[in-house]
Amino acid sequence: MTATVKAETRIAELPEVAMPSQVAPRDARELSRLFFDQLGVLEEGTSHYQDVRSTLIEMNMSLVRFAAGRFRSRGQEGMEDIVQVGMIGLIKAIDRFEISREVEFTSFAIPYIIGEIKRFFRDTTWAVHVPRRLQEARVHLAKATEELRSRLGRTPTVRELSQLMCLSEEEVNEARLASNGYTSSSLDATINAGDDGETVLADHIGSDDTALELVEDFHALPPLIAELDERDRLIIHLRFVEERTQAQIGEHLGVSQMHVSRLLGRTLARLRAGMLTTH
Repeated sequence: MTATVKAETRIAELPEVAMPSQVAPRDARELSRLFFDQLGVLEEGTSHYQDVRSTLIEMNMSLVRFAAGRFRSRGQEGMEDIVQVGMIGLIKAIDRFEISREVEFTSFAIPYIIGEIKRFFRDTTWAVHVPRRLQEARVHLAKATEELRSRLGRTPTVRELSQLMCLSEEEVNEARLASNGYTSSSLDATINAGDDGETVLADHIGSDDTALELVEDFHALPPLIAELDERDRLIIHLRFVEERTQAQIGEHLGVSQMHVSRLLGRTLARLRAGMLTTH
């Protein structure tokens, strides 16, 4: 029996799901295990693989709606946009999930979905790029300011804020400065230029250097790669330095393309998690 016939036989064993998006969450959890088992034996890119993957996505849409509901209070973006962004996180979770981990897919997927939504808000609601630690510090600063204002009956000083937030006064000032990046003024806004009269803000704005955004990543990534074992470092080198395909890497290592895909996905997830922790 050929591999294709075996795959078709396994497909036939799966329960028929007429409307995957209408499956109840409890039933979706049970069915997802069967479909993930199937996904693990199919060749990526085949029509059978895509059918199983698409069914998994539709069955677990309730996870996206559940996670998106946590952001209703934001009010700045439509829920439809938030759900669409959350779907990206769901798809990433499905592509990276391994049934052998013996972890509930729900527990695995929710952080991916919420992370994607938070990234969306971070990238679209801030007027300028601000490091994540300062974005988080801005939130803590707002809460601390409100708490002290209610307690003291006046605007708190930097020293009082630093004591409550357990930060240095310099870090508090830095967080205050970062808050200015949340909203923006029009580039056509007029400003007083002294003896030269009025001018527009756009005349005083320099051009962006997009390469600067990569500096932190370039410094954070090498130590994380150094912590990988020899095989994982080799796979990273073959894929991103020599730009070999997964099939070519599998041939070089003597393993299947599917195994290379799983190893690469696991390694990239580890590096990504390390980068987020570093930032």
